[in-house]
Amino acid sequence: MPVQRVLDSEMFYREAGAGVPMVFLHGNPTSSYLWRKIMPAVGDPGRRLAPDLIGMGESGKPDIDYTYEDQSRYLDAWCDALGLEEVVLVGHDWGATLAFDWAARNPARVRGIAFTEPVVKPMTAQEFPGPVREMFQAIKTPGVGENLILNENMFIEQVLPATVVSGLAADDHAVYRAPYATPESRRPLLQWARSMPLDGEPADVVARVESFDKWLAASDAVPKLFLAFESGTDPHLIDWCAANIAALEIERLGPAGHDAEEDQPEAIAASLAAWLDRHDLRGESTS
Repeated sequence: MPVQRVLDSEMFYREAGAGVPMVFLHGNPTSSYLWRKIMPAVGDPGRRLAPDLIGMGESGKPDIDYTYEDQSRYLDAWCDALGLEEVVLVGHDWGATLAFDWAARNPARVRGIAFTEPVVKPMTAQEFPGPVREMFQAIKTPGVGENLILNENMFIEQVLPATVVSGLAADDHAVYRAPYATPESRRPLLQWARSMPLDGEPADVVARVESFDKWLAASDAVPKLFLAFESGTDPHLIDWCAANIAALEIERLGPAGHDAEEDQPEAIAASLAAWLDRHDLRGESTS
């Protein structure tokens, strides 16, 4: 995998093809490995890139807090270092949130956005099903969250396998586990979970989400694609996106868990390729 020096650290990324840059952004607790089957299947033309977010996957682990602002800052620096312009963004989970945020702050540099399972709006704890609500409340509790994620490695050992309906193969699980061998290495996973914008906190994340929501509602010229899944995607989230995101197409695919890229890579790639071609998003680019 290529590596790019970024600020005081480095970010690894996957790359294939040439042409219009398409940036694939993973969420918590995965890595660019999430896109390993999808990027090739989307096909040419297109310069497909998928970074490991800072502190995750094979990327560096600098001594930072791994706040949302930190993640955004390192992603900005990576995009700038690679000279990415006229970008198509593809995001999952927090990767979708970073994509929305980057697009809202760089509107002249974005061609289109596709996403799955996004963190796309501030929420109340009551919007989550009981077990999920209890999990996030525990994670946000000082001391309890540290034990669950840093000591017990809950996100890797318990949550991740449960988010793949078809089952996560042992070899694939091992790849996702490898970057998080010590409690210290798991700090990004804890901070991501604590960044969930619930009941007005963290206030800085809520403000960022509210800001890019305004852009999503007004950006009629930017095509957007929401890939939703049977049994996995919250119907209320689908309805909210349909009502609040401009130029949005919603495509419903087969059964999948939260990490749908593990369950439905072929269907995701086919839908992305058709959407790219339908909107001529693979056309000429200077990047």
